[in-house]
Amino acid sequence: MAKLAIIATIEIVPGRTKEVLPLLMAHRERSLKGEPGTLEFEVLLPHEEENKVLLYELYKDAAAFEEHRNAASIARFREETSGMIAKISGTRCALSE
Repeated sequence: MAKLAIIATIEIVPGRTKEVLPLLMAHRERSLKGEPGTLEFEVLLPHEEENKVLLYELYKDAAAFEEHRNAASIARFREETSGMIAKISGTRCALSE
């Protein structure tokens, strides 16, 4: 099966970025340690958009991404950041080899 990359954008409620970032980084660590199919999970901070965070995520395959989407870690992140996230969007990508 082919690897799956996700490019995600998290739009954070103004003034809440400093609260969301440590929670996101904890989610990142839990995902990398507890989900064997999660190969990479990078958090990117745009220079000129302080209420936006970009993610680059790489999974072993689509099934590994579905496992991530349904894992306890992401449910915890959603609960911890309730009211702090305005919108999350993502694009599924194939790797060009």
